Amino acid sequence: MFPESSTEYGYEACKATADWLLDQAPVRPLVGIVCGSGLGGLADMLKDQKVFSYSDIPNFPKSTVHGHAGRLVFGTLKGKPCVCMQGRFHLYEGYPIQKITMPMRIFKLMGVETVILTNAAGGLNQDYKVGDVMIIKDHINMPGFAGNNPLCGQNDERFGIRFPCMSDAYDRQIRHLAQEVGAELGYSHFLKEGVYCVLGGPSFETIAECRMLNRLGADAVGMSTVHEVIVARHSGMRVFALSLITNKAVMDYDSEERANHEEVLQTGEQRSQQLVKLVSTIVSRITQPNDI
Repeated sequence: MFPESSTEYGYEACKATADWLLDQAPVRPLVGIVCGSGLGGLADMLKDQKVFSYSDIPNFPKSTVHGHAGRLVFGTLKGKPCVCMQGRFHLYEGYPIQKITMPMRIFKLMGVETVILTNAAGGLNQDYKVGDVMIIKDHINMPGFAGNNPLCGQNDERFGIRFPCMSDAYDRQIRHLAQEVGAELGYSHFLKEGVYCVLGGPSFETIAECRMLNRLGADAVGMSTVHEVIVARHSGMRVFALSLITNKAVMDYDSEERANHEEVLQTGEQRSQQLVKLVSTIVSRITQPNDI
């Protein structure tokens, strides 16, 4: 029932996992939330929780990164049925890119209509400060330039079309809603909007790489999110994504600054309560595309 061959990322495997979860979950989720490094507290805002460890879910990958709890949490948020991933998967963990993005297809088959993704990122934009929150308006998919795209291989029309559009990957109406909510909550001074660039990791970027990415138009850089966004959009779900700027990318050869994962987790912890408030308010107001 749960194949372990190359078909383990296919429609049948995703459907079997989705059905297994729905049989035991208290709600059929409409919103899916993915928590990045140090941001797992977002899942704690769900009420009437039912928690699954990734290791107990058939076909599901296992999270290996410190700061990623490795749990799938079902519940309600402001009355809306949600599912939240406490921890995600990355290319640098050694998983095939189709395995990394499999949860997005499982979300779709469980009935999720809107996906909210969060990540920790390095700030390339020199106007950004540590602790800023960047609403992602677009992305640069560096691994995709080398042919590492989650949609490579045979396309299954049950998920989506062969050549999906990505010029509207990040939902404009939800982005506007986020700006409105941020202003109401008094967060405008640390709320930005910009372009996220994904790299493979796990090593942090060199100074030359940071300079190059900045010149290409990237405002923040990280090791996740974009692959999930591509698969979510391929499946027809709406996407909203946030980057928490946890460190400033080093651009100066005379600098003594060094990027490190502990700083990432610490900044996530410091900003977590405000992120929870921002995301939960956005979720409470998300309706159909034409109603926002």
